Amino acid sequence: MMVRGPSLSLRFATPADAPALFELGSDPDVTRFFSWGPYRRLEQAIAYVDSLAGQRERGERLEFVIVDAGDRPIGVTGLSELSRRDRRAVIGTWLGHGHWGSGANAESKALVLALAFDGLGLERVTAWANPSNVRSIAALERLGFRHEGVLRAWHLHAGIPRDVAVLGLLRDEWRAGPLAKVETRIEGAAPPQFLTGALAK
Repeated sequence: MMVRGPSLSLRFATPADAPALFELGSDPDVTRFFSWGPYRRLEQAIAYVDSLAGQRERGERLEFVIVDAGDRPIGVTGLSELSRRDRRAVIGTWLGHGHWGSGANAESKALVLALAFDGLGLERVTAWANPSNVRSIAALERLGFRHEGVLRAWHLHAGIPRDVAVLGLLRDEWRAGPLAKVETRIEGAAPPQFLTGALAK
């Protein structure tokens, strides 16, 4: 499946994407607040790409490569921690440094949120952020996410317990906000293990 927008598209990663993802993900600025990276070897990016199909089949993670009009990868976005019963998931996005401030973050999130709410039937999407990552939190708030609090010692980063800021976006808030107005086209069927509510029947 693919999700297309005005200038970007989301598609499943292929082995041919590994070198580009390695280049993007080997930048320490890009992965500064992540629990992984930066990439040190191409084999790490290859292993990441190879893992995605299995995670998708198990309903664990629905992740996409963000590509430009020339089908060149510029980052990754997707959904994880899906609860079909509660109709919610967690969104995650990262972009190569050269695409920061370009509008790619907003458009890629618009595409994956259209898939989440209209394509999968979700009612809520959560975003995690490091509390000191002021840039990421501000960007999420501009897109309509609400800062809901901080979970203390929520996950391990380099073996150290770290706090996590929680931001949330509900279906009705998304529909009334700017991202729902971005022209989006979903091509192909979403994996059935990610469908919720009436869409799962």
